[in-house]
Parts: sequence; C-alpha cells; structure tokens
Amino acid sequence: MADKIATRQAYGEVLVELGDNNENIVVLDADLSKSTMTTHFEKACSDRFFNVGIAEQNLYGVAAGLAASGKTVFASTFAMFAAGRAFEIIRNSIGYARLNVKICATHAGVTVGEDGGSHQAIEDIALMRTIPGMTVLNPADAVSAKKLITAAAELNGPVYVRLGRAAVPVVYAENAEIQIGKGMCIRDGSDYAIIATGIMINEAMIAADKLSQEGISVRVIDMHTIKPIDSEIIVKAAKETKGIITCEEHTVIGGLGAAVAEVTAREYPARIRMIGIMDKFGESGKPDELMKKFNLTSDDIVQAVKSF
Repeated sequence: MADKIATRQAYGEVLVELGDNNENIVVLDADLSKSTMTTHFEKACSDRFFNVGIAEQNLYGVAAGLAASGKTVFASTFAMFAAGRAFEIIRNSIGYARLNVKICATHAGVTVGEDGGSHQAIEDIALMRTIPGMTVLNPADAVSAKKLITAAAELNGPVYVRLGRAAVPVVYAENAEIQIGKGMCIRDGSDYAIIATGIMINEAMIAADKLSQEGISVRVIDMHTIKPIDSEIIVKAAKETKGIITCEEHTVIGGLGAAVAEVTAREYPARIRMIGIMDKFGESGKPDELMKKFNLTSDDIVQAVKSF
C-alpha cells in the first residue's frame, strides 16, 4: 500500500524549504494557516509570514502589492474563497499586471467532504485558466506537489496551484522529473488513453490495472499542468489509441476535459469521454461516498473505457 499524504501537507513542507533558500519569498494566509499548512512557514520564517484575517480579497490585494515591490508571494486560502470570492482581485490586480504571485488554494473538489457544496470548489480550474497568462497546476500527489511548487517559485508570473484536503497515495518516486507544461505518461498502453489530473491519477491507475486483466491496454497520462497544456502528448495519444478518457475532480465544463477537447478539435479530432462533475453542485458527505456519488471512481473510469 502506497503512503498517503495530502498535497496541502506537501505544500506546507516545501514552503519551509523554499523560504530557507530564498529570503525574497513571502507567505500570506487568510486565517486558515493550520488548514492550508502555511503554519509551517509561519514558524520557520515568522518575519515573512502575514495573516491578513478573514479577508480574501484583501489577501490577494496585499499579495499584488508585495509582488509589485519585487517579492515572490505565496498566498493561500481555501479554493472556494480564492477562485470564487477573490476572482476579480486575482484577475485585475495579479493577472492583468502579470505579477509574481502563487495562488496556492487548498481544499479543492468534493473530497473536502462534510463541509458540503458551499465549500467544494469544482469550478476553480475553469475560472483560473481563463485568466490570460495564468499558469494552472493540479498535482497528483505529495512528490509532484513539491516539485511543481518549487518550479512555480522559479517561474516569473502568476500561478494557480490546486491542492486537496484529503491524504492521497504517493504515485511518484522522489527522483521523478516533473516539469511545468509537460504531461507525464506514467503507464503505457495502446488501446485507450486516460488523461487525468490531481487525485484522479490514483483512480486512473487502478482502472488501468482492472482493464489490463480483461486484455484492454490503457495508457495513463498525468496532466498536472492544465495551462499551458501539453498539446503534444494529447495529440500523440489521439493518434495512437482508439479513444481518450479525461478524469478530473472538477466540473467537466471548462476543466481538464474541455481543455483536452479544445486541443483535439484544433489539432487532431478524437473520440473523448469525460469523467468529472456533471453540471451539479457538491454535497455533504465523506470523501469516498462523494467520489461514488459523482461517478469519480476507478469503476466509473472502467465503464467509460468500455463505453467506446
């Protein structure tokens, strides 16, 4: 059984490493540091940590000001409050000005659990990828989270990083080479291709194992960077397989599935099935129950493949 670590936990840990090596890094939070795990940075680098209180719009306004003065700013709150409540500030004060702010939003998706639909951000990828110049990342596990966040710190410009509440299996080895903008083929296959992102990578791998037992060869691609999306790996999958299944813990409207479909429509038409939230709000429940409720399990992926 693979170790389970929440991507938000990995975020908290890597922030300390980044802060130790770069005195230009500043971290902000909106009174949720114990949940977003920025509390680790607060303890290690207290002079560069600022809690702005329950004021998410102000959080990103302050982040913009610090970035305009030359700082690399990591600003965190829950995904619903970042992408939702503070969208206009992020768009106009950070995106429009192309400032060096890393919006690291935790508690995304329905696996937030019992907090319910009001707190389950399932539209955040769609919102953030519409902002010109915004890089959008959705790591699958703790290893990729650390590597992508480290790369984001070195990237000059705004970045949105989607992080989860629940502990998820570690997929990658510590020496994995993970780059922003380059999808990872983590399992080869010739019949169909599953392109997944975030926590759905684990479900995709389980589904691929189940399908292999039935003689169906499935390629699994981790699309950890939603924007800029890796068109090359998508087109290759479209050319070499009989169909593509996209998997995301997010609405299929404007998310990974839509992004993949945009590429295939433009460059190489392909048959696509989408696993994701189908135009619904989330609900209160345990994460595993909600994954089943919204058809986000490995069994649902298996059925999507067979539907071809």
